[in-house]
Amino acid sequence: MAEDDAAADQEQQQQPPQVQMRVLAQFIRDMSFENVMAQKGASGQIEPDINVQVSVDARRRQVEHQYDVTLKLNITNKAKGMDDILFLMELDYYGIFHVEGIPSEQLQPFLLIECPRLLFPYVRRIVSDVTSDGGFPPLNLDQIDFVQIYRQRLAHVQAQAQAQQKDQKADA
Repeated sequence: MAEDDAAADQEQQQQPPQVQMRVLAQFIRDMSFENVMAQKGASGQIEPDINVQVSVDARRRQVEHQYDVTLKLNITNKAKGMDDILFLMELDYYGIFHVEGIPSEQLQPFLLIECPRLLFPYVRRIVSDVTSDGGFPPLNLDQIDFVQIYRQRLAHVQAQAQAQQKDQKADA
């Protein structure tokens, strides 16, 4: 019997810790929408050219195992072929997550990829509602590839580090 208990304890120690993740809160932290077209009094049929910029940020909170994740969107809708802006929208959507059982080297990708994936459907709905309420057809955002955004972020950080090393070597 003691051998069975010892084998069970050893098996539990060899298993990776169970990943736990909960969304504790999510909310609009900051939002602005400006209907530039209405202010200028534009008329006629205008074909839109929509540009969506996305950024993600994550920070550890003072409470153990809790993290803030911010999904930021900057949306510009211009008239196709012109520089006339139809509307501008900026949205910072915030989530507070409880995350446990993830190895430290995998925590940053988890926070910057998986957490925004959970927030995105709510962000999509907000953008659709606000653009519709702002006098435009509802803007239904395409799916966002958070893995690609994370990879771009890593490449940018690595490029900055290499540039700093070159500058330090040149100064030496």
